Amino acid sequence: MKKILAIALALVMVLGLVACGSGDGGSSKSSGTKVSVFWYDESDVYLSSVRDALNKELDALEGITYDNQFAANDQSKQLDQIKTAIAGGSKLLVVNQVTSGASDTAEDILAAAGDIPVIFFNRAIGTDGSEIPVLEGHATTCFIGTDAPAAGHMQGKMIGDYLLANYDDVDVNGDGIISYAMMKGDEANVEAIYRTQYGVEDANAVLTAAGKPALQYFDASNTDCYQVDQGGAWSAAAAKEYMDTNFVTYNEASGNMIELVICNNDGMAEGVIASLQEKGYNKEGAHTVPVFGVDATDNAKALIAEGAMAGTIKQDAEGMAAAVAQTVKAVAGGMAPADALASLSDDRFSIAEDSASKLYVAYAPYTGA
Repeated sequence: MKKILAIALALVMVLGLVACGSGDGGSSKSSGTKVSVFWYDESDVYLSSVRDALNKELDALEGITYDNQFAANDQSKQLDQIKTAIAGGSKLLVVNQVTSGASDTAEDILAAAGDIPVIFFNRAIGTDGSEIPVLEGHATTCFIGTDAPAAGHMQGKMIGDYLLANYDDVDVNGDGIISYAMMKGDEANVEAIYRTQYGVEDANAVLTAAGKPALQYFDASNTDCYQVDQGGAWSAAAAKEYMDTNFVTYNEASGNMIELVICNNDGMAEGVIASLQEKGYNKEGAHTVPVFGVDATDNAKALIAEGAMAGTIKQDAEGMAAAVAQTVKAVAGGMAPADALASLSDDRFSIAEDSASKLYVAYAPYTGA
């Protein structure tokens, strides 16, 4: 009987160890600093690339266990997840905040965390400098992301240069003015706001400096001059639906064709191209409407290689993952977050001028050339 009980107990222990795996992309290590990584949503194309890279980076770290949690674009759900993780023993929080640009939300997260370090990443935790008091007021936190306006500036210049080199081909109706559509990923997201603004403004600066007229939004009744994913998901589906609807009224036969499409990300660019291709455009031997995105996802690179997409701005998923993982390692080893950022030595990273607790991962233009 004792022998049977011993075997049964051993079996329970083995099953218990198997059950300790942490789910999606989680570490299976049995001990170490417990890290919880919170993502605003599971479906974001760019962040899926970051997550794949980050999982590999964290798997390689000794003394680290981790789990991934997804908020389905719901800030209250994410805050609940954070509180549950803390109660469950998490000692370091890595947060992709749902409500981009909301410094008060960041404060709520830090209040819940107490003395537990929090590494915010990717989605801005403030606008117009409102994140600085948050970062400087808490020695337990830092931010790893990108210089939000930079992608818009790069994309705008890329578009302007492309149009100068291909003006007559792009100007389908021959009226001397380029008609454009703008796909915005999220109404309140800081990156989306700047990309929407500077993607057009900087393109116009290049055009007008060369004596060309500024871009003209295709729908004069839309004073916002963009179409936004109402769900804030930057989705291909939303962009495709907009383009399908646009084509009903704005098309080549009517003489008011949309001649250029600017997208806040590559996911929306994919949706636009899918719509264009259904109408016979952006295929080999057919007219190509230039479509621009941001992220340089693998799908976007393939579309550029095929000639279906004009260009994108690389948001370095591997660089973002490396910066987060290296900071996790340093903070788990006892280093303060700001000191951890300062210790990183990589040409892809730079400390922001306005805060030692903020690190930027560089953007770069990508046209496949």
